[in-house]
Amino acid sequence: MQLDENILYLFVFFVIGIALPLVALSLGKILRPNRPSTRKSVTYESGVEPTGESWVQFNVRYYLFALLFVIFDVESVFLYPWAVVYQELRADIGLFVLVEMLIFILFLLIGLAYAWKKKVLSWK
Repeated sequence: MQLDENILYLFVFFVIGIALPLVALSLGKILRPNRPSTRKSVTYESGVEPTGESWVQFNVRYYLFALLFVIFDVESVFLYPWAVVYQELRADIGLFVLVEMLIFILFLLIGLAYAWKKKVLSWK
């Protein structure tokens, strides 16, 4: 009986999760005014008339730096809650908690060393 109830909750959650954005987007499309013009389709550049093409090709290094930032930012998101409950976890299951986090940090350091070896971090 518990399994059937859980599946029902999951199904209702899934239906609401699909229906809510569809309803919101449909209502927005119906209710908003639609008066297209050439002036509205011009690229906005902080009140300055745009010059040249709007297509600008960025250096790949920007994306690599952003990706590395995200990786280490996510690491800090995982480290903070772990550090908050470290004493309680250590009392329950011992040093396994510390070893587990050291392995996690080791994987990140291996990734950083690989990026350094491939000279992703050097800016030319």
